[in-house]
Amino acid sequence: MDRRAFVRACSLGAGLLAGGAGLSLPASAAMREYGRVRLLDALGNPLKAADVVAGEQYVFAYPFSATPCFLLNLGRAVTGRGGLSTASGTPYDWPGGVGPQRSLVAYSAICAHKMTHPTPAVTHISFRAARSGDEPAAGVINCCSENSLSDPASGASVLDGPADQPLAAIILEHDAVSDGLHAVGTLGGEMFERFFRTFEARLSLEYPDGSANRPVREEAVVRRLEDYTGNVMSC
Repeated sequence: MDRRAFVRACSLGAGLLAGGAGLSLPASAAMREYGRVRLLDALGNPLKAADVVAGEQYVFAYPFSATPCFLLNLGRAVTGRGGLSTASGTPYDWPGGVGPQRSLVAYSAICAHKMTHPTPAVTHISFRAARSGDEPAAGVINCCSENSLSDPASGASVLDGPADQPLAAIILEHDAVSDGLHAVGTLGGEMFERFFRTFEARLSLEYPDGSANRPVREEAVVRRLEDYTGNVMSC
């Protein structure tokens, strides 16, 4: 992979954003802007917030062709969470859910520990409903590699396990008129450069045209995780 090209892609449009149509970010939150990408359903039609089933887990590529993200409807309004920080100690605030019920959230599906992530063959990281009163009512994102648990209703803050930072948040924009959804940037600790460096050999086979680290432009298809991968592991 061309490191300089990657860094240029990551840096494109980076800056501060403190609000916008359908988007509410605390003024102190630093968001890395990528392309404004419309989310589509599996048939290629614009995805509507009403189509995202509560408790179901969905996956889409953003901000690069090979970097998977989770889209979740937690079934209840989720407010912002302050006081989060990256592994390097950089603080940030998560703005909470979007959509009519403020229940929709999205996160990078690359675990901070071993960069476990969904692939078409298998995934060892997924969303699951709460198993006990000790887990958040909305459920957890569980990485089976070494059982890192993240709370999707609280900015993917780490509840347990060796992960040293929350999953990077994908900032969503909801259009109240069309009920449509766009991904517009990321917030928190990104793993993308390390991801491409670590999995370069495998990705070169999966993306022989070199598009693995190509920024997603304009549209991204959202699929149920079970339709994207052949095997969802549980633990």
